[in-house]
Amino acid sequence: MSGIVPSVDEIASVAEFRAALRAFLRRSERIARQCGLTPQRYLLLLMIKGAKDGSEQSTVTELAERLQLAQSTVTELVRRAEEAGLLAREQSSKDGRVAHLRLTEEGERRLLSSFTELGTERRQLRDAFAHISDFGASAV
Repeated sequence: MSGIVPSVDEIASVAEFRAALRAFLRRSERIARQCGLTPQRYLLLLMIKGAKDGSEQSTVTELAERLQLAQSTVTELVRRAEEAGLLAREQSSKDGRVAHLRLTEEGERRLLSSFTELGTERRQLRDAFAHISDFGASAV
């Protein structure tokens, strides 16, 4: 322990943030299912569309890192999403061992539907995070 005792307000703020985060995750799961996606597929599509480099594509290795999952788990998620018509693979022109994943039109439609539906929840979570940020990075 660092010897720093958090204030009651700091603890309450973190508790409120964690409650908001949990509510966001539960609502995300419900909305994803309403839009024909499992929660895992929603997150997979989101990570591909929201690739760090702005390319709207990703590789299994990049997804495993971002999702903090084993590569074999991501490979299976990708396979199932591809079978469902949500993803397409394209071989890299630079390295034949690498396949780039991108959303199909159906994948785009379902992701957009889910994402749009969660706008209010994202704002609420952002507000909760802003409030906790007042206590500094160690609060979370």
